Amino acid sequence: MTSSIAYDDVSGLILAGGRGTRMGRVDKGLQPFRGTTMAAHVLRRLAPQVAGVTINANRNLEAYGALGAPVLPDELTGFEGPLAGLQTGLRHCSTELMVTAPCDSPFLPQDLVQRLREALLAQEADLALAVTMEADDAGAAHKQPHPVFCLVRRSALPHLDAYLAGGGRRMDGWHKAIKVAEVLFNDAAAFRNINTLAELQQEEVVHGEPTLQDVVGCLSGYDPHAVPVSQAQHIIREFIQPVRAVEKLALRAALGRVLAADIVSPISVPAHDNSAMDGFAFAGDALDGEHPTTLAVIGTVYAGRPSTIVPGPGQCVRIMTGGVMPAGCDTVLPQEIAAGITDDSVTVAPRSVRTGDNRRFKGEDLLEGSPALQAGKIVRPADLGLLASLGIAEVPVRRRLRVAFFSTGDELRSIGEPLDQGCVYDSNRYTLHGMLTRLGVDIVDMGIVKDDPAALEAALRDACESADAIITSGGVSVGAADYTKQIMATLGDVTFWTIGMRPGRPMAFGKIRSNGHSAFLFGLPGNPVAVMVTFYFFARHALLRMMGARQSDDLLVQARSFAPIRKKPGRTEYQRGILTVAADGTREVRITGAQGSGILRSMAEANCMVVLPDHQGNVAAGDLVDVLLFEGLV
Repeated sequence: MTSSIAYDDVSGLILAGGRGTRMGRVDKGLQPFRGTTMAAHVLRRLAPQVAGVTINANRNLEAYGALGAPVLPDELTGFEGPLAGLQTGLRHCSTELMVTAPCDSPFLPQDLVQRLREALLAQEADLALAVTMEADDAGAAHKQPHPVFCLVRRSALPHLDAYLAGGGRRMDGWHKAIKVAEVLFNDAAAFRNINTLAELQQEEVVHGEPTLQDVVGCLSGYDPHAVPVSQAQHIIREFIQPVRAVEKLALRAALGRVLAADIVSPISVPAHDNSAMDGFAFAGDALDGEHPTTLAVIGTVYAGRPSTIVPGPGQCVRIMTGGVMPAGCDTVLPQEIAAGITDDSVTVAPRSVRTGDNRRFKGEDLLEGSPALQAGKIVRPADLGLLASLGIAEVPVRRRLRVAFFSTGDELRSIGEPLDQGCVYDSNRYTLHGMLTRLGVDIVDMGIVKDDPAALEAALRDACESADAIITSGGVSVGAADYTKQIMATLGDVTFWTIGMRPGRPMAFGKIRSNGHSAFLFGLPGNPVAVMVTFYFFARHALLRMMGARQSDDLLVQARSFAPIRKKPGRTEYQRGILTVAADGTREVRITGAQGSGILRSMAEANCMVVLPDHQGNVAAGDLVDVLLFEGLV
């Protein structure tokens, strides 16, 4: 879905003045929906497109007013319907134009006003209304007008007054007296309304996850044309939902997978108090702090072998590492520090050990019933060992994420193809393949897609129907063909951003749907370095969240800049660097030369990224800067 533009010459009117009794006593607009009300969702989508919004309602005026917009009841008495609301809105409208939307249509397009306004002005019409193409029972396509989604000139009010005074009540009945422009929208679902409680419940079940507009509507000062890095990351984090499917795997097969549930320890580790050293076990109160202590050795305890030996006063046992501590023993003397050893005795030097030394307690590592590993943990080699120590043979994990990716552009060629003049080899698919492989997802490489609307739509639909996420490179910059945005908007809820960062300024993000399937979409820039930067700082975190993985913030270290770095405040910059550590532990970072977003060699040479936040200005030589190490990440 394309980003909205706010127009100063347009006011918005939400129509909530009808009887709307099919949902019971509560107005349709006030029905709870996805954490708020339907009218609130309409307000969130409409407000960013206009100078101001008013709500037309005849009941529950205080409840509607609590949404933060003025409320106007109908001025035409004895008739409750959208046409009366339109009349009242136009009478109080302070702008030349007014757009209407019903309170029970929470999915209205974010470019509704933009497209209606362009058509109204271009055709010099009095009113512009939304139209979609829908199929009848026989499968034939026909035009479906949506008169409650209209943009009307305030100057058309006398025609509406005359129609209502003559007893007319149809929403589109007065259109014969004015000039109307019809605007075709491809996404018919954006205009659907929720009429019954059953439909409302179905929407909650099927489409329970938040929409992009739900997320951005909660942000103050959100500007889709200048999104700070931190805000873009927040939007993605809030919108992304983890996959729900879970499978059980044999322990060795779980390496690199994400745990779907806490693993509770079925035993205590260690299961008994035991010795941490090869030596002699005894009661610590037998020690003499000033004189040597000689103890009689009455037996040997081996690891893994039960023993019933119980030393008495002045006695000890020889014990091996891991051997269970006999009753009454709490201290172990390592054999290498014994003052003297014979066949049947050992001498302990004063202050060579203290009471409790070299004894491992039962459950010191894990107590029975406590969590050994938490859900969301990516299983590493040490985790396999821990789980094996608990006797656990199978673990529940999230199913493996499936990611499809392709490059767009007529100028791209695959390795092995002849390189025509003006063409380049497609490097982005190889860097993406490497980063996705390291992430541990199933990969669907869809190759290169030409700059052709039909080919792009087919590729997006195929990817949507076979993967959980789609990553494209190219086609989202300012100079990209308009059909890229149109196709993505047709297929789903997609926001195009201009992110305040360098490299990687243009990016698309959202969710698309095809034939009952859906997938999250990351439209990355085409320049090779920008692809890697946007993947790491946006897509990688999102994919980990889809995998259900617990994440911590990126671990930044500080280093002194070897040379000055030029930087304009107002955007975040990621510059490729080489980090070195001196003998005294001092870190120093130098930039890898030219930082153009097409210079892939700079990424190959770098071992880190210098992160310069949006408020940062020029950096002087010797200044401390934040550095993010590449190793293990890209």
